[in-house]
Amino acid sequence: MAEYDFDVLVIGAGPGGYVAAIRAAQLGLKTACAEGRETLGGTCLNVGCIPSKALLHASELYNEAASGALAKLGVKLGSVELDLDAMHAQRKEAVKGLTGGIEYLFKKNKVEWLKGYAAFTSKDTVQVGDRTVRAKNIVIATGSSVTPLPGVTVDQQVVVDSTGALELAKVPEHLVVIGGGVIGLELGSVWRRVGAKVTVVEYLDQILPGFDGDVRKEAQKLFKKQGIEFKTGTKVTGVAVNGGKATITVEPAKGGAAETIEADNVLVAIGRRPNTDGLNLEAAGLTVNARGQIEVGHEFETAVDGIWAIGDVVPGPMLAHKAEDEGIAVAENIAGLTGIVNHDLIPSVVYTMPEIAGVGLTEEAAKEKGEIKVGKFPMAGNSRAKTNHEPDGFVKVISDAKTDRVLGVWIITSLAGTMIAQATQAMEFGATSEDIAYTCHAHPTHSEAIKEAAMAVTGKPIHI
Repeated sequence: MAEYDFDVLVIGAGPGGYVAAIRAAQLGLKTACAEGRETLGGTCLNVGCIPSKALLHASELYNEAASGALAKLGVKLGSVELDLDAMHAQRKEAVKGLTGGIEYLFKKNKVEWLKGYAAFTSKDTVQVGDRTVRAKNIVIATGSSVTPLPGVTVDQQVVVDSTGALELAKVPEHLVVIGGGVIGLELGSVWRRVGAKVTVVEYLDQILPGFDGDVRKEAQKLFKKQGIEFKTGTKVTGVAVNGGKATITVEPAKGGAAETIEADNVLVAIGRRPNTDGLNLEAAGLTVNARGQIEVGHEFETAVDGIWAIGDVVPGPMLAHKAEDEGIAVAENIAGLTGIVNHDLIPSVVYTMPEIAGVGLTEEAAKEKGEIKVGKFPMAGNSRAKTNHEPDGFVKVISDAKTDRVLGVWIITSLAGTMIAQATQAMEFGATSEDIAYTCHAHPTHSEAIKEAAMAVTGKPIHI
């Protein structure tokens, strides 16, 4: 009988976990992945990134047609109706295809799917259902779940979290979103586009905490133009549900008189927390930090030899692509190779319309580190954005004043999520603003705005 059942056991089949399992198997390690959901892919694929993008895209097309935007381009449709059931059906179909694709990849790469939730019984042994499994290396990739708001009960009918907000059976007349971060703005945008009145309540003075200051201001201005109402600097003190409606009590974050807001639905989107409950980490000799995260070293090793951790359960941004990169890196480290993730260059994207994206330092953070130069270029000066009737937004490039090395890039435009890849790759290779400025960009494309913003760092853009 073999000493170990597996060389590598990955706990969790989200973007970090399934990628780690596939990469480990590709490297010749006998690999299993424990997952208790009925489908693979974790939160991101089942109830997060993927289904929300399906609704964002569909609602965007509906809004273009219903608002008359297409008619202005000569595309006349007559009356436009919303078929919410069909919109939900295409979302579910997209998820089904992708989760099935991961199952196929597991079979192709000979990764064994242990169906059930895993809990440690010792540092190298876990219990999955009625099966006990021993592995030489165990990777914790259990992701995160919605952070609850104290005193507010999520019933997934009137008061919903991000999962429930994907499943609303009808368009609410009034949706109140608690939290002005990425998830709240994306899902709020979906329901605003299909006819809901949307009010975003944010505790801080501005939306999108952690993003560049210029981006936060411009984004709020654009969302207001789209009809989303904002109550910033405001805290929620209670939510009462009666007769299928909600009454939200709010007051100024710095203190003051309370007021109430009536709504058909309330979306609680104040953040996410690591999933470590139920793992029985104590049996493995592991503890969590004050934020509930598992601390790891440079190679994603924990304090216990043979146990590794990646993704949302470790410090850093809770982003699927960060988890994926860590999944590849940890598998390579286990196999004796060198797996590295540059955590200074993890791009962030908000998939609203326009999209919002950034990588590296904000202008505020860069200034704290030293003297900088900043170049901005408005999308109104970009020929492709102009012909597409997408004048909103800008590209901003932040460089070190002495070396010209690019420290951060921030973009608001329809294709920002795709465009940020160029900036990330350039920064990975240590590009200066001059390097980007002297790189030929195809015309006419939105990406020319990156070139122009880089030229603006030295005060020499052409088209403004």
